Amino acid sequence: MIRRDVDLQPFNTMAIRARAAHYARVGDQDELQEALEFARRQRLPILPLGGGSNIVLTGDYPGLVLHVDLQGLTVEEDSRGALVTAAAGENWHRLVMHTVSRKLGGLENLALIPGRVGAAPIQNIGAYGVELRDTFEDLTAVHIASGELHDFSRADCHFAYRDSVFKGAARDQYIITRVRMRLPSQWQPRVDYPALQEYLESHAVDVGALTPARIAEAVTAVRRSKLPDPQDIPNAGSFFKNPLVEDALYQRLKSEHPDLVAYPAGERWKLAAGWLIDRAGWRGRRIDNVGVHDRQALVLVNPGRGTGAEITGLARRIAADIHDRFGVDLEPEPRYYP
Repeated sequence: MIRRDVDLQPFNTMAIRARAAHYARVGDQDELQEALEFARRQRLPILPLGGGSNIVLTGDYPGLVLHVDLQGLTVEEDSRGALVTAAAGENWHRLVMHTVSRKLGGLENLALIPGRVGAAPIQNIGAYGVELRDTFEDLTAVHIASGELHDFSRADCHFAYRDSVFKGAARDQYIITRVRMRLPSQWQPRVDYPALQEYLESHAVDVGALTPARIAEAVTAVRRSKLPDPQDIPNAGSFFKNPLVEDALYQRLKSEHPDLVAYPAGERWKLAAGWLIDRAGWRGRRIDNVGVHDRQALVLVNPGRGTGAEITGLARRIAADIHDRFGVDLEPEPRYYP
């Protein structure tokens, strides 16, 4: 059913006030194709929406907001491990917890990442030293213009840090319908990320006895201690990517700020964006309806249920300040619409 003039505030975790000219929730392939055909006939732009956790609505959307609610989850185990197939509308965290409940490893570091499965490859979601591409097998997507189904291999997706072909050459051309991941039979825990190490040490966890479920539990606890629940304080999670900089700039910043938080990334360095924003004095600041979270400077919040323009305006001010202070460019993680 195509609805008109729909309030989108309940459908985005930033709780931004905006309206959709047209809106449809699709629960299966037939409904998806019907909605796409409607948009083609009406010549409407399309905004695919899952959990609404990685978008900033900068105004009313003039086209069709397509709420992808395709469901389905299967796990096939064999000598190579397990092949996990999930429909795009499945909740990502529930998928992770389902795999660890079956003693399958590979996704546990990605526990509690908000959103749905269909958005995971677009962003190449990652946390605590692990990215989706580490276990990704392939996906199926519908070509918006033609309605045809296309399969994408790992190579086809061109995964990079918080990036994929769906944010580049294939941007706004496809709607992902299902994702498959291969979880290994020989699992090795990944607990070398500092925040995760600190948690395990402070709770006297025996690293030699770690299980996927125990790591997922630790990751969930760490994330909850640092990131606000959107149900309590509207937010879109980490708002900026951790910037990659050349060695010369890293060395200069390290000499000026010995406590700089950074990680090697090949020949470059990945700086902790949260550290830069915190050091610049933005943590806890509020400007009218929006602000920066008081426990995690990487999270922009919308306690006053402000507009997308207020959020993007705050983001621009922060990015400009970081550039002036450190010579580092910050890039937002969420997509801006329209």
